[in-house]
Amino acid sequence: MKTVVLKFGGTSVGSIDRIKKVCKIIASYKKKKNKVVVISSAMSGVTNDLINKSKLISNNFEKAEYDALLSTGEQVSCALIAGRLNHIGFKSRSWQSWQIPIITEGPYSSGRIKRVIVKNLKDYLKNGGIPIITGFQGVNNKFRLTTIGRSGSDATAIMLAKFIKADECIIYTDVEGVYTTDPRNYKKAKKIEKIFYDEMLEMASLGSKVMQPTSVQDAKLNNIDINVKSSFILKSGTLITGSKKAFSDQIITGISSTKNDAKITIVGVKDRPGVAASIFKPLSKNLINVDMVVQNISLNGKETDLTFTIKSDDLQKTEKLIKQNKKISFKKLSFDKDVSKVSIIGVGMITAPGITYRMFQALASKKINILVISTSEIKISVLISTKHVKKAISVLHKEFNLD
Repeated sequence: MKTVVLKFGGTSVGSIDRIKKVCKIIASYKKKKNKVVVISSAMSGVTNDLINKSKLISNNFEKAEYDALLSTGEQVSCALIAGRLNHIGFKSRSWQSWQIPIITEGPYSSGRIKRVIVKNLKDYLKNGGIPIITGFQGVNNKFRLTTIGRSGSDATAIMLAKFIKADECIIYTDVEGVYTTDPRNYKKAKKIEKIFYDEMLEMASLGSKVMQPTSVQDAKLNNIDINVKSSFILKSGTLITGSKKAFSDQIITGISSTKNDAKITIVGVKDRPGVAASIFKPLSKNLINVDMVVQNISLNGKETDLTFTIKSDDLQKTEKLIKQNKKISFKKLSFDKDVSKVSIIGVGMITAPGITYRMFQALASKKINILVISTSEIKISVLISTKHVKKAISVLHKEFNLD
């Protein structure tokens, strides 16, 4: 008898009608004699509503209470799913994270699942029950509820699959799977049948919203295959795996883009050992993530121009920190918020020569200027003007035969 973990996102359980449809999906797995474990997110919009309520109460809402508040959303959806399954003739009950328990470590609002004690869960499954478990949350060593970051229900499903030794982990969402690029940006985007963990990790960290990077990392570390499917359409989805079986010889798997980047250039910095560290240390201390970095040394070797990217939300804070930094001196500071990162991703580029040239030539053919470049073994990212993003995705999609 197979054990299957099914996770349903907020849009999948966003209304009573959708919850009823989800229960039919759950029932279909149970009718095939599977042991079924269900993880549910809060109904779409509920978590945002709870966040807004906390802001109306206080602009410095206590973190432990913030997690206690947000965790109520999943409690509602799980109780509704369990109630419906019982109504249509199945044995089911809702489980909150502390009832299992799912044990987390780390700070409130960004905890990580350390372990899951599954004895009671296994007994319930053995007796034919369908447990409906709250995603996105756990309990810490102080017996307080913690949350594990937005979209954390995926991580809950993956870690439960690990500890319960499930045969399959399926993430149900509002899309049919992972696409070669965002279909909203390019209509000829196609669904990817299979994708490696590393490719999915790059796509998730570079702008793809289907999976959170931390969830993909958990799946990779624990060697758990994930199927991403739509809860609205009965079609095969995307398999995220480490297995090399039946993969195509496609060089580039997908194209990602971002919307909220900002470029900062510090001109005429007096060059000396450790100057870059002096610039980035205050940003690191203030949890500002620096992404692409380019440094140009002047001909006389005495000055350098440093360009880097951050999230546009951090721009004001970054400007203030640089201007307050007494350890550096520079001639000019400039900012550009109208930039976006476009990336091509694929394990095939490790062994295929000429990919960089093809990417740059394709962009040049559409007169798209490249501002900054960064690379890894399986991706090439370029920073371009935001107004050219759709044009860039279109020409790259065609260049690498993804249409």
